[in-house]
Amino acid sequence: MTSPSERSIPELFGDAMAQLAKLVGNEFALARAEMAEKAGQAGRAAAMIAAGAVVMIPALVLLLFAAVSVLIRSGISEPVAYLCAGGGAVVLAGILIAVGLNRLSGDAMKPSITLQQVEKDKMAAQELVR
Repeated sequence: MTSPSERSIPELFGDAMAQLAKLVGNEFALARAEMAEKAGQAGRAAAMIAAGAVVMIPALVLLLFAAVSVLIRSGISEPVAYLCAGGGAVVLAGILIAVGLNRLSGDAMKPSITLQQVEKDKMAAQELVR
């Protein structure tokens, strides 16, 4: 085997390509690990949404009946009282759905660590080729 100072250009280029191939393999492993983490995050977000919905339904029904009762006692007719309570429930449901969807947005699920590392590796490969 030749010493590092006596290596030919093809040998150096071959080593560089081998290191680049290893680097790409490491990037794929990092991407797989990060995507698994993001999938877990999405699963936990969906579980939180479902748990919130299960707990919220009976509580919301009781609160709506209480609100309707207050509205009726304050002189509002029954149909209007039920309409107001139902409208409030729709607004609350919309807020909960929006929060859940925000947690599942593209920015939240983007493999940012992998993308940053790929960008660093790209710059390192460009330096290597120079």
